[in-house]
Amino acid sequence: MFVDLHLHTTYSDGSYTPEDLVKKAKELGYSAIAVTDHDTIAGIKKSLKAGRKNNLEVIPGVEFNTLLDKTKVHILGYFIDYQNKELLNLLDKIKKERRERIEKMIDLLKELYNFNISLEEIKEICANNILGRGHIARLLTKKGYVKSWEKVFDKYIGSGQPAYVSRNKITPFEAIDIIKKANGIPVIAHPGLIEDDNTVHQIINYGIKGLEVYYLEHTKKQIENYKKLAKDNSLLITGGSDCHGPKNKEGLRLGKICLDYRYLEKLKKHKILIDDNSFKKDLSS
Repeated sequence: MFVDLHLHTTYSDGSYTPEDLVKKAKELGYSAIAVTDHDTIAGIKKSLKAGRKNNLEVIPGVEFNTLLDKTKVHILGYFIDYQNKELLNLLDKIKKERRERIEKMIDLLKELYNFNISLEEIKEICANNILGRGHIARLLTKKGYVKSWEKVFDKYIGSGQPAYVSRNKITPFEAIDIIKKANGIPVIAHPGLIEDDNTVHQIINYGIKGLEVYYLEHTKKQIENYKKLAKDNSLLITGGSDCHGPKNKEGLRLGKICLDYRYLEKLKKHKILIDDNSFKKDLSS
């Protein structure tokens, strides 16, 4: 039995609908998956429904894009209460800020390069869900303005490029806090992509509960190092492909990470402890 605990749908920047993602995972022999869209939980209900229909276990999750000083950090949240009001309020705020950012980038692309694109076209691509730069890249390549995703980012909307607009990202500490308030399990996503190891240690010391050790872009040496780091700090171990579907720049990554189900079982045991402590707290209040 194997799982993939890091997947995206059309509700953020993936190209698979929740239903198609579940069907593909089932087809590839997975026993369970986690849906972890960027800064949104909008696709969770459909994912859970599709999971029940296809007899595939689906873990409700989220991936927060955060910033610590100038270092990008992604924080995964597993088994979140996706109806938690504080979580929903924060995600609504992030969604609004994302939209404003995309509007500014569209304006710059029109002004600087005379690209005839609109927010309405972007909304059609992302089904009016959480907006991201990947949707701009998809539209520009679809309309023939740019040949590849890489060129879109390298020349136009990547960090430091003429049409790039920065985001007011939350800190990883804020993400950890809100995940815990929603009775979820916070995990550092792909630590090998974080530029500064000191940042990883800082987040561990703050109170993260897990580390995404098994990741497609981690080297064997990194995997061993992060396994040891997780063990030394009594952290849960997770893993996933970070698949955004076949229409994105990396292509289909689902099927390339097959994490043993026992790691999910450990996550579940930790979730039981969280829920039990929460129940005891409610009784004592």
